[in-house]
Amino acid sequence: MVDDIELREAVERVAAAVGLRALSAPATLTRKTWSATAAVVLDEPGARRCVGMPRRAGLILVSRAEPQESTWQAAMAVGAEHLCALPAQEDLLTRNLADAAEAARGDVGEGRVIAVIGGRGGAGASVFAAAVAQTATASLLVDLDPWAGGLDLLLASESVSGLRWPDLSLQGGRLSWPAVRDALPNHRGVSVLSGTRSCYEMDAGPVEAILDAGRRGGVMVVCDVPRRTTSAATAALDVADLVVVITTCDVRGVAAASAMTPVVRTINPNLGLVVRGPSPGGLRAREVAEIIGLPLLATMRPEPMLSERLERRGLRLGRRSPLAAAARDVLGVLHRGAVAA
Repeated sequence: MVDDIELREAVERVAAAVGLRALSAPATLTRKTWSATAAVVLDEPGARRCVGMPRRAGLILVSRAEPQESTWQAAMAVGAEHLCALPAQEDLLTRNLADAAEAARGDVGEGRVIAVIGGRGGAGASVFAAAVAQTATASLLVDLDPWAGGLDLLLASESVSGLRWPDLSLQGGRLSWPAVRDALPNHRGVSVLSGTRSCYEMDAGPVEAILDAGRRGGVMVVCDVPRRTTSAATAALDVADLVVVITTCDVRGVAAASAMTPVVRTINPNLGLVVRGPSPGGLRAREVAEIIGLPLLATMRPEPMLSERLERRGLRLGRRSPLAAAARDVLGVLHRGAVAA
């Protein structure tokens, strides 16, 4: 319900970008028509014509410039949830219409984000991140280590079609989870956003957009985070509901994880530890956790012939897999609540 031609064209363009089809309101607006759409976009004259209609979600008022007092009055009178000045606030309109589209499709969920990081090099963080993603009911596995050669190799999914990080041309903003899911490779039920064999460093904006899409899509988002600080790694650590530190059960693992943990804790205090065996010097997992100063989420005995299996067919978890058992323990802790000590 926008009379201004330029404003209407801008609204139609944004609606198309988030998967909505813009319809002009009929001359005689009924309550049924008013309530049947995913969103209603009005300008000030349209808002004044609709005063008295029932309050509803997804009601957005747009203006050509900074709203004047009369514009605010019209917005309050009709019960608009949002007021967007175009073109300056086109990103805000995009987010609002994307939210309305997801609500209409029933796509809004309450997903969680787990960030997995190695307490030392070679601790097995990438393998454990993939194990958590495979263990979760619905998941998105996000590769944030530009120097690891690509998680698709670990999964043996390098030949599966779909987008990798270098193929994505986005700066940030709001993304639709169904669109993201359909664009990515899916391997054994896991949506995978992998790096490649070339060093391609991700920016924070696209990472935030991808993680937000997965969270709103109601899936478990698992991030493989490098030990080196990058803007992408910081973005993932910042939004994570749980940061899982993986370490080996030896002196060097304890020393490395102890040095790294205070740095990660400044970004996100909700950390927990997974200790991977064997223990060549007889250290116990609880002793390792006490020295590092993190809650112990899970202990993990060695996975039989893991290296050979990864080389031949990628990561596949059996019912009695130590990796799967530890992944279930971590997912259980996340569902029960925060673990910050």
